[in-house]
Amino acid sequence: MPDAILTLNAGSSSIKFALFEIGSILLRIAVGEVENIGAEPYLFIQTGGALAFERRWPHGEALTHEDLLGAVLDWVDTHLGDDSLIATGHRIVHGGGKFIAPIRLTAEIIAELDTLTPLAPLHQPHNLAAVRAVLALRPNLPQIASFDTAFHHTMPEIAKRFALPRHFYDEGMRRYGFHGLSYEYISHRLPEVAPHLAQARVIIAHLGNGASLCALQNGKSVDTSMGFTTLDGLMMGTRAGAIDPGVLLYLQQSRGLTAEALTTLLYKQSGLLGVSGISADVRTLLADPHPEAAEALDLFAHTVARHIAALTASLGGLDGLIFTAGIGEHAPKIRAAICARLIWLGVEISPEANEASEPAISAISSKVEVRVIPTDEEAMIAEHCLAAGPGRL
Repeated sequence: MPDAILTLNAGSSSIKFALFEIGSILLRIAVGEVENIGAEPYLFIQTGGALAFERRWPHGEALTHEDLLGAVLDWVDTHLGDDSLIATGHRIVHGGGKFIAPIRLTAEIIAELDTLTPLAPLHQPHNLAAVRAVLALRPNLPQIASFDTAFHHTMPEIAKRFALPRHFYDEGMRRYGFHGLSYEYISHRLPEVAPHLAQARVIIAHLGNGASLCALQNGKSVDTSMGFTTLDGLMMGTRAGAIDPGVLLYLQQSRGLTAEALTTLLYKQSGLLGVSGISADVRTLLADPHPEAAEALDLFAHTVARHIAALTASLGGLDGLIFTAGIGEHAPKIRAAICARLIWLGVEISPEANEASEPAISAISSKVEVRVIPTDEEAMIAEHCLAAGPGRL
């Protein structure tokens, strides 16, 4: 077996990973996840679609990323045998204005990325915890960072600015955008699956528990719905999305909410969960008969359609609309509800193709081509590891 790359996507309660064999192409040979971190962690690894390894820690509340990644790396070493793991690639949510390309991590760079934690408090600390865990476990193993913000560095300055005094922009208070690994992957797939859209005006809808939109022109990001943090833009599973800042001032001044309470409210208690009072999961809400569930889904579709219209203005028109990520790929009713609000824009879908989640779901009469393209952030991270330069790994 040739050498391999391990990709890691670490969150607060889970670590998702994939193992890629390096050959003429990158071949995914294993996937897995550590779930339920902080309670009773469960590790499972699949090869060829079958369970290859599992382990449970029934009393693992105090276990750290280092403890849990040790088990993953031990399995990888055993699985590879005489061959080598030559790098780990990490999804790092925030790269700020400086880190706009994959980069090999050093102690100095890790420290710089730590300073960006206030901009991505739910993600950055856990991304970096995995980096530090691998550093402790395999100090000589190269680690490559892939940044979710990097893809959006091509946005024009006008799309990056807030209407605040200029010195704030100079201090880094600007729109960065996120989900860049997903958008980069889709932009690389377009020349293969829809060449006529590769250089056209396209909006990608990355709709999952976290959700955002990206406007592409000639395969480059020119605008996006998320801004300074991952709170902005679309309504999400538990995040409010764009909100009148006066609401936040009111909650602070008249209701006495602290910054910590506002953080919890906006990141964990709002969105689909907050509006429905039932769940943050679209599948649960689609199956729930209560009117609050339907209202939450209607608001989600309304919000997505409204932001698609706004990004169409940034593009000066729309040639293609791409749905991706968990909801975008697997929830035809949500896609239909969004597209129904965009008929005025020339968006028409085939109900049969949409229900079957076919690659192309637009109707023949549609002026905008509508597609479903599965994303693959892990593959993008692995590609970034190679882009860092095999001779430097």
